[in-house]
Amino acid sequence: MSISRRGVLRAGISGLAAGIPLSRAYAQPQMSSAAILSRAREFIAAHAERIAHHDYVALVDYGAPSWKARFHLANLTEGFVDSFLVAHGRGSDPGHTGWLKTFSNKVGSKASSRGAYVTSQHYHGKYGQSIRLEGLDSENSNAERRAIVIHPAWYVGDDMVKKYGKLGRSEGCFALSKNDIGAALTWLGPGRLLYAAKF
Repeated sequence: MSISRRGVLRAGISGLAAGIPLSRAYAQPQMSSAAILSRAREFIAAHAERIAHHDYVALVDYGAPSWKARFHLANLTEGFVDSFLVAHGRGSDPGHTGWLKTFSNKVGSKASSRGAYVTSQHYHGKYGQSIRLEGLDSENSNAERRAIVIHPAWYVGDDMVKKYGKLGRSEGCFALSKNDIGAALTWLGPGRLLYAAKF
């Protein structure tokens, strides 16, 4: 199956309600589940010694626009994928087009960074329940200094896509909708891999 049943239903409902062509409806990922699972296994193998748990992997496809479901949670044990909306950093898309233009690891850039991250502790921050991240690559080595985390945000959700055709932007964090953060919190406990890139 290329996407989850829940994703198909959400895509059809949100796309039709917004008058957005189904090909642009947010819950349809660019990659198939098979491709996502294959990439997830590759990245786990490449970072196996630094990742404690190999059951769930998050892949973030910043090659897709913000109105697409591009935060993919891959269950490598059972072989399924669920996909969610996620914002990118305002420094990566200064014109607010909905497309990520550039990555940056620079402190103060407000941009998204690419590469491998390992999830750390859950905590309650100003946006609510969130997940800390540690960058494992030279391209995201400042993740902790920049406070790059996974958190919920009001500017992410199908209502934003319906109204504006795209999401709001973060300051480099992986911002999910308030409805979807629970899945990330449940599946991405400490010691799991998140990999962000343009696929």
